[in-house]
Amino acid sequence: MSTLRTFILLAGMTALFIGVGFMIGGEQGMMIAFAIAIAMNMFAYWNSDKMVLSMYGAKQVDRTNAPEFYGLVEDLAVKAQLPMPKVYIIEESQPNAFATGRNPDNAAVAATTGLLEILSREEIAGVMAHELAHVKNRDTLIMTITATIAGAISMLANFAFFFGGHSRNNPMGMVGALLLMILAPLAAMLVQMAISRTREYHADRIGAEICGQPQWLASALEKLEQGSRHIENESAEENPATAHMFIINPLHSHSIDNLFSTHPNTENRVRKLREMSAQSKLSPSRSPSRASGSSMIPSSTDKTNTGPWG
Repeated sequence: MSTLRTFILLAGMTALFIGVGFMIGGEQGMMIAFAIAIAMNMFAYWNSDKMVLSMYGAKQVDRTNAPEFYGLVEDLAVKAQLPMPKVYIIEESQPNAFATGRNPDNAAVAATTGLLEILSREEIAGVMAHELAHVKNRDTLIMTITATIAGAISMLANFAFFFGGHSRNNPMGMVGALLLMILAPLAAMLVQMAISRTREYHADRIGAEICGQPQWLASALEKLEQGSRHIENESAEENPATAHMFIINPLHSHSIDNLFSTHPNTENRVRKLREMSAQSKLSPSRSPSRASGSSMIPSSTDKTNTGPWG
């Protein structure tokens, strides 16, 4: 159902794009704008992972400097039947995490030090399983396609002000062009956000299956929601276009699950996970193994020595 809903939303956005292009400049104008938008988003698709990781100051870790965290991701990747992604830690107090990369063979997962400090090992497993689910579902590709179409619609809407009023395909003249310029990007944004929310629900379900315990992720989401409400992520606030990547909305205007939200309401996500846990026939899973004396956070960044892993 999640895949079907995503397909329907993408089809609706495509239809909107075709309609806007036809009203402004016919097929030729539509194809020119679409080609430009594809070129812009192809660049973002191949380089967005490096750009985002650099933007948040993410530092790559391995089995040498973060054996506990790296080993946990490695175990989950095996369960998910995925290639081992690159693993990053972000020096950030707000507890959060995200996945990036153009495909499973070129994926990366990142978690903040705030997340590693406040969550238990089981909860961290739930979060990282969610991120691996995004990789497995190729959500980065889906959201890139969505961004391509949304960007093309916005570009065409800007053309509407200059050309739409004189187009024979626009019977409303300049008034129609103004309405098109305002309403088309808004509609595209709403569909884009709806797709983002759909993919989050889907990643919750697949992530729960990967780690074997929906309750782990449900508990983690509750803690992350509280943490994100009280701790500001300055980098995210400066770059709100990246908010949809995180497991919890890092911005501070996300208290309501509405049309303009990139993420579903956390209470709804937790409820679905607990319903899944109650109905699941999965056998109880043991907590992932932990190396004695190891820490989730490399010693160079574990300055406060607080939290369950301190």
